[in-house]
Amino acid sequence: MIDENYNPWKIVSEKQVYDNKWIRLTEYDVINPSGNAGIYGKVHFKNKAIGILPLDEDWNTYLVGQYRFTIDAYSWEIPEGGGALDVDPIESAKRELKEETGLVAGEWTELGQLYLSNSVSDELAILFLARNLTQEEAMPEETEQLVVKKLPFEEAYQMVEDGLITDAMAVAAIQKVKLLMLQGKISR
Repeated sequence: MIDENYNPWKIVSEKQVYDNKWIRLTEYDVINPSGNAGIYGKVHFKNKAIGILPLDEDWNTYLVGQYRFTIDAYSWEIPEGGGALDVDPIESAKRELKEETGLVAGEWTELGQLYLSNSVSDELAILFLARNLTQEEAMPEETEQLVVKKLPFEEAYQMVEDGLITDAMAVAAIQKVKLLMLQGKISR
């Protein structure tokens, strides 16, 4: 039987390598599960990652396109952003959806939670489905140069299948909604 609470890693020492208002990078001297000395780096996120898949009454969704500095490439994604740790994730989701697309949703469903890169980071993502949409004015942050694209949900799903959407939160949310549709748990 596996003891899921047993931690085979031993921390010998740690030092903070980098810190800003969004992340902290710590390097650890460790004894790894095989008993050997080593190092491990961990990126600690000071916010939760929030992703929202908006779905209107005609089964259209909205993607956000932007050039991502970290991957040096353009990326199509669902509306997403950071949510403060001390703020209810649904409130952060409402803010991000309106900020990036101008959409306001009357119905919210949590789709799930996932760690985005748990081998090096503790970043937790929370995904939502937003329905019963009304359009208001978008107000992107100064660091965002966004293009909002309204398209049929099935087209967004095909973009995932074709590898045109590679953002982890977008892939997970779109595939989860497709599964819920196939199971009859989401209907028009």
